[in-house]
Amino acid sequence: MQLTELSPALLTGQDAGPMQLVEHNQQLHQAVIPAYRQMQQAAAQQGIAIRLVSGWRSFERQAAIWQAKCEGRRPVFDRWQRLLKIEHYQGLAKLEAIMLYSALPGASRHHWGSDLDIYDAAAVSNDYQVQLQQSEYSAGGPFYRLSQWLTQHAAQYGFFLPYREFQGGVAAEPWHLSYQPLAARCQQALTLEQLRLVLQQHPIAEQQTVLAHLPELYRRFICNICEALP
Repeated sequence: MQLTELSPALLTGQDAGPMQLVEHNQQLHQAVIPAYRQMQQAAAQQGIAIRLVSGWRSFERQAAIWQAKCEGRRPVFDRWQRLLKIEHYQGLAKLEAIMLYSALPGASRHHWGSDLDIYDAAAVSNDYQVQLQQSEYSAGGPFYRLSQWLTQHAAQYGFFLPYREFQGGVAAEPWHLSYQPLAARCQQALTLEQLRLVLQQHPIAEQQTVLAHLPELYRRFICNICEALP
């Protein structure tokens, strides 16, 4: 795939054309699915059942999540998984608190279909509700074995952990994988000006504050990722 094929609509979650259904109503970019299946099959040989919690996400879906967090209708956590009272925050501090775990609409890596949140279905009961919390993927948690396996093997299938550790932007997310061959091109193609334009055309919660601080947010939360390991 060439950069010229990555339209602004695709980069900002407004084009589902290349997305295909994978499992449980979750979609991924068609270029990602073969590698995901190979990784899934390899993990299965070790008794790990990789399943999607979240794949492709539209701009509208991300905007709904964003608004619910801005309004306190969805929980907002700090780096240590402590619940915050978002109504006590305002301005840039409010945006920073939300973006620790939730991407800005138009700038989510999930818009590209290259990024996925996963868990190990073999490690929990069928009715288990995945929380996507660090404790689930740490020692003693149900998905610790999956986390260890990904550290050793994800790169063999083209995947890496963009939020392997906290670097001053997005919190560590051991459940979040990115398909490097596609994601690297998407990240390079998504410019600050493209993002500004889509946010001006599609109003979101806290829009004026977001636009006022967009260069800093772009640098800290969008460009600031952990590099893929060799």
